[in-house]
Amino acid sequence: MAAMARASSGLQYPDRFYAAASYAGFDGSPKSSSKALRSKFSDEAALLLYGLYQQATVGRCNVPEPSSWHAIEKSKWKSWDGLGNMVPAEAMRLFVKILEEEEPGWYSRVSSFVPEPEPILDVQINNDPKIEPIIENGNSIPETKNISTENGSLPETQDKDVLVEGLGSIVVYDQWISPPVSGLRPKARYEHGAAVIQDKMYIFGGNHNGRYLSDLHVLDLRSWAWTKLEAKTQSPESPPEKLTPCAGHSLIPWENKLLSVAGHTKDPSDAIQVRVFDVQTSTWSNLKTYGKPPASRGGQSVTLVGTSVVIFGGQDAKRTLLNDLHILDLETMTWDEIDAVGAPPSPRSDHAAAVHAERYLLIFGGGSHATCFNDLHVLDLQAMEWSRPTQQGDIPTPRAGHAGVTVGENWFIVGGGDNKNGVSETAVLNMSTLVWSVVTSVQGRVPIASEGISLVVSSYGGEDILVSFGGYNGRYTNEVNVLKPSHKSTLQSKMMATPVPDSVSAVHNITNPTRDVESEFEGAQEGKIREIVMDNIESDHLKNKSEPTKELVSTLKAEKEELESSLNKEKIHSLQLKQELSDAENRNDELYKELQSVRLQLVAEQSRCFKLEVDVAELRQKLQTMETLQKELDLLQRQKAASEEAFKAKQKQGSGGVWGWLAGSPPPEEA
Repeated sequence: MAAMARASSGLQYPDRFYAAASYAGFDGSPKSSSKALRSKFSDEAALLLYGLYQQATVGRCNVPEPSSWHAIEKSKWKSWDGLGNMVPAEAMRLFVKILEEEEPGWYSRVSSFVPEPEPILDVQINNDPKIEPIIENGNSIPETKNISTENGSLPETQDKDVLVEGLGSIVVYDQWISPPVSGLRPKARYEHGAAVIQDKMYIFGGNHNGRYLSDLHVLDLRSWAWTKLEAKTQSPESPPEKLTPCAGHSLIPWENKLLSVAGHTKDPSDAIQVRVFDVQTSTWSNLKTYGKPPASRGGQSVTLVGTSVVIFGGQDAKRTLLNDLHILDLETMTWDEIDAVGAPPSPRSDHAAAVHAERYLLIFGGGSHATCFNDLHVLDLQAMEWSRPTQQGDIPTPRAGHAGVTVGENWFIVGGGDNKNGVSETAVLNMSTLVWSVVTSVQGRVPIASEGISLVVSSYGGEDILVSFGGYNGRYTNEVNVLKPSHKSTLQSKMMATPVPDSVSAVHNITNPTRDVESEFEGAQEGKIREIVMDNIESDHLKNKSEPTKELVSTLKAEKEELESSLNKEKIHSLQLKQELSDAENRNDELYKELQSVRLQLVAEQSRCFKLEVDVAELRQKLQTMETLQKELDLLQRQKAASEEAFKAKQKQGSGGVWGWLAGSPPPEEA
């Protein structure tokens, strides 16, 4: 079964463009139809039509700038050159739109061009995995297919979203398609890491049937070919070793390298591990950091803001949900734990985070052990203050395990689930207005409606594309899906960054290839397009117009240099403060050690004093005993002396009685 998507009523592109060009009077030469254009259209419209026709049929302007003496030719050249790298298909659309503004009934008056309408897109929606390439102009072009669904249904593609570009490549805005990829696909997985460097998407790690993975694959976003990288693990102190499998980590690009931050492992460590992959040498190494690192975790958000990495939330190895905030300075490799003011988001994991204007960190969704969230929190990275703004528009349902990327000021949210069903809508948040809208929706159990999905942004044909991979929605998947958003274009940003003449300033406001290009053109058309003057343009006048721009650029450059100088001074001052803080911490450690030593000495002295007091008490007791013994000794000595005297007296008495007895006298009677 096939669904045929056609352009607006009547002719298809590019036939509609050629019919419009024929009506306007173009014959294909660079100097064609000047008089015919001036007779049918205003000068400003004629100049725009000329530039768009040249861009659509020839391509980017590569002819030399005409002399100032030929004012008309020079203004025509400026109109063409000012379109820059605009793709031919977009130039065709704008040409027809301007013609319809100037001549609303032009199509009904076309008589010399007989159309033969043909379909320009055949979108396969069956489940046939065999994809045959489309052959056009001798070139083989892979055919895109829409995402297969369980019931075979497909959201209707609006006609104005379908373009034919380049050599026949087909672009469908705001619809997920599955490109035909080649090479050996990675194993199906979820909770993996994904990042883009130089038009290549790297996939690392993940979870498959409860087993953590450590393989590394790369998808070339030009050829759509998979390649498995045989990466090595090298540390300065040890020989190559096996890389630790992980899931729930974050993979971010940094200076032509990949940073793998945190993640669940079989044997978790105490602190977060940061590993670096060098895409040039295909080598993994551990990043040496300073300060106190956060506790190990998975399901956290990791956001690159300038030269710093901001980590929020997650779940540790004990399944404890976290809502702490840490920053790793990639210049000093120093960790800092941030205690921001305000009410932070509740502890959660598997949420999404993005940075807006290099100042505001946005946190959306996530889950706890019991529920999922759809709240939005904003952290001012300058004031370090949390807030919870009011969301508007089609606010997404609660979800966890979703993925998000930013394109300009738009934040796209894809996938996720609520532990029951996968989320089918692809939502976008305008980070300036905080208004949600739905980009597209899929039906059935498809890979886009999965948890643990990865999402990256890249460019293809001068426009931004979203690329998703993997996920789990009841089964593991390894499919790649692509969406070309109409909300923001890299092409527009590049054109706005290039100074162009005021004569084509109106084109800048309508180069966004969106589904709303017609309405945007109407707003930009009034006022600005009237600035174009076809005849008698003086070269001095054109030069004078560019002088304020040059002055403004010079002023901005001077301000930029001044800001960079101030920033460098602040960085130097910050490094000095960090060094002073480190010295103070070292001194504090030394003083603490001395204090501990003194405390130990004091304890020893107290113990010795206690022993001395015990000895003194014993000596006092002995002294009292000796005094008692001395008294008893004195008493005994006195008694002895008295006994001796009494004995002597008895001896004297006894000796007189003996002599008397010898003399015959009787002894005296005892009293």
